[in-house]
Amino acid sequence: MVLTITLNPLLERRLIFKNIRIGAVNRAEKDFFTAGGKGINVSRQLNLLGIHNSALTFIGGHNGKILRNLIALENIDVTFCSIKNESRQAALTFDESSQKLSTFFGADSIVTESEASDFKNKLDKAIQNCSTVILSGSSPSETTDDIFPHAVSLANKYDKISILDTYGRHLKNCIEQSPTIIHNNFEELQNSFETDLSAEESKIEMMKFLYKKGIRMAFLTNGALPAYASKFDFHYKVLTPEIIEKDPCGSGDSFVAGIAYGLENSLVFDDFLKIATALGTANAASFEISKVSLEQMKYYYDNVEILPLGKKMKLIDDSPTI
Repeated sequence: MVLTITLNPLLERRLIFKNIRIGAVNRAEKDFFTAGGKGINVSRQLNLLGIHNSALTFIGGHNGKILRNLIALENIDVTFCSIKNESRQAALTFDESSQKLSTFFGADSIVTESEASDFKNKLDKAIQNCSTVILSGSSPSETTDDIFPHAVSLANKYDKISILDTYGRHLKNCIEQSPTIIHNNFEELQNSFETDLSAEESKIEMMKFLYKKGIRMAFLTNGALPAYASKFDFHYKVLTPEIIEKDPCGSGDSFVAGIAYGLENSLVFDDFLKIATALGTANAASFEISKVSLEQMKYYYDNVEILPLGKKMKLIDDSPTI
């Protein structure tokens, strides 16, 4: 069973317009709410892939009540830790005439020290009962900055796989705890480490750095541009299929779900890297977030190309001969 953890869930309000006029009154053709937050997105995608999972997140205020109902409607198995303050919200506007999507995020949730402590208490048992724990998204406040590092430490203690997909203040502390796997986009790493990753050699050096920190697999993505991946000290460049991009939001979450899907099904590295890349690509080609079916994934799978960089891993055929 996969456990997803989201510290900063999001109530999204989507407004669809025929033609947005700047500085004028605009009336939406459609208006609806969706549940967001990176870990929630991963759980949604895992459900569609047939992977049993459970989510753990904060929830609070009027926004939290709406979020709770939306998550229930999607049949996502979730445990909530209540906070006194409002859950985060965002407004997303889509202009049909220009096919452009704009996102406006509200303020992060405020979590007290006692609420963060309660969350960490729930973590211990939850991690013991899972095979893989996925730590997704940002930390809303300084009081929650030690939750992901603590979760990675617990995963190592109980011999569980941990997949880290976060950024910001706590990223370096998370890496110091040696998660099993890490996913980041280049912009997040560049900002967190104040480094330049534009050259391919710098990307390889970053993967080497992460391996020295005890991270067994690293996946560094950059939208439609080539991604880079490592398994131990073997490095790869990943060419993604060409698409007409509609909304990249959630593509990283679908990618992470693909990694978990491969691990839960004991697939080889190349296979689940292709699956993860195909899921992220299919998501970017859609306006829906992390709702890619296996059929949609398969459409892009064969067009994902993995190129070894440097030394190549020797594959041993251990299939039965009889």
